Amino acid sequence: MTFTGGCRCGAARYELAVDTLTAIYCCHCTDCQRWSGSAFSEQAVVPDTAISATGPIVEFTITNESGALSHQRACGVCHNRLWNTNSSRPGIAVVRAGTLDHNRTLEPRVHIWVKSKQPWVMIAEGVPCFEESAPVAEFAAILSR
Repeated sequence: MTFTGGCRCGAARYELAVDTLTAIYCCHCTDCQRWSGSAFSEQAVVPDTAISATGPIVEFTITNESGALSHQRACGVCHNRLWNTNSSRPGIAVVRAGTLDHNRTLEPRVHIWVKSKQPWVMIAEGVPCFEESAPVAEFAAILSR
């Protein structure tokens, strides 16, 4: 199956060649709040080989506090971030789920960094939450359900 998405201005488009998009999570860390200009970011985890893109995609790299390299991909026209990869998680891409064409049908499986969530954000009952980052194995298990 293919899922499609793109930037705000429409110049950059991408396709995800994956069977399903169940691995959606929300991050409430202050970095994601600043990056998104909102209360949290909604993200989809996919294999990095599943992404094909057209249009003016630009890449810039940020060194995280841990020393890991975060490679951000954005539209070269409107600068809308589309996805990133990280040297600490080879083979994985994190797609900004709000850029998916069918983003209204997505339901987050987990919320992370809820210790810094905005106080007015209400998380649905029964959705797992973590004060900070989730343990890797537990996070992967939740997203693969």
